[in-house]
Amino acid sequence: MWKYTRMIVLTALSASLYAAILIPFKVIIPLIPGFTELRPANAIPILCSIFFGPAAAWGAAIGNLIGDTLGGTLGLGSIFGLFGNFLYGYIPYKIFSYKIDSTHKALRLIPVCLISSLVCGVVIGWGVDAIGLIPFAALGNIIFLNNLIVSLILCPILIKSLYPRIERWGIMYKDIMDRKDLSTSKFSLLGKIFLWIGGVSGIIIGNLLSIGIYKSALLSYGFSRGVSGEIGLTLGMLPSICLIAIAALLL
Repeated sequence: MWKYTRMIVLTALSASLYAAILIPFKVIIPLIPGFTELRPANAIPILCSIFFGPAAAWGAAIGNLIGDTLGGTLGLGSIFGLFGNFLYGYIPYKIFSYKIDSTHKALRLIPVCLISSLVCGVVIGWGVDAIGLIPFAALGNIIFLNNLIVSLILCPILIKSLYPRIERWGIMYKDIMDRKDLSTSKFSLLGKIFLWIGGVSGIIIGNLLSIGIYKSALLSYGFSRGVSGEIGLTLGMLPSICLIAIAALLL
C-alpha cells in the first residue's frame, strides 16, 4: 500500500483521528491508570478498516503509539499495544468484504468486532503480563470488553451511514489500490480458522491459568491477588499467540 499516495494520506488520517479521540479519555476516564481507559475511539480502527483497508491497520498502530506518547502512558507495554492495535485494524478488512447498505449486512459486523477485540485483548494482555506489568486477567479482559462494547454499539451505525459517502468520494481502498495488490491468499480460510482458535483459546487459557494457578481473579480483582510475569502463563498462552501470528500471515 505504501506506493499509493492516497493510502499514505489515509494512514495519517486514521492515525490522527484515533489519537485525537484517545488522548482526552486517558485523563478523563482511566480504567487502569497508565495502561488503558474508557475508549470511545475503539470504533475508529474497525470503521477505518472497512473503508481504508491496510491503511487502517498502520493507522491504528501509529495512532495508539501517538496516544500513549502524548497521553503520558508510553512505556514497555506500548510495544504490545502497537502490535495489538495493528491487528485490531488489520483483521476487519481481511475477513469482511460486504457492502453495508442494509441493517442486515451491518449486523454481519458483530463477529468481526468480536474476533478483532478478542485478538487485540489477548495479544496486549499476554505481552504486558509477560513483562511483569499488569496481570492478564485484569488487562486482557478489560481491553477485550472495552473494544467489543464500543465497536458493537458504534461501528454498525457509523459504517452504515458513512459507507455511501466514502464510496461516492472514491476513497475506498478497493478503489485506490490495484486488484493485483489486493489478491486474496488461497489460505485465507485456514487463516480465519486459526484466528478464531487462537483468539478464543487465548482468552480461555489466559483466564484459567490466572485463576487456577496464579490466584489472579478476573478484571479488577486481579490487582489485589494477581501475579504478573509468571513464566507458566506466558508459555501456556504461547501456542495461542503463535496461531494468531500465523493466521495474520495467512489471511
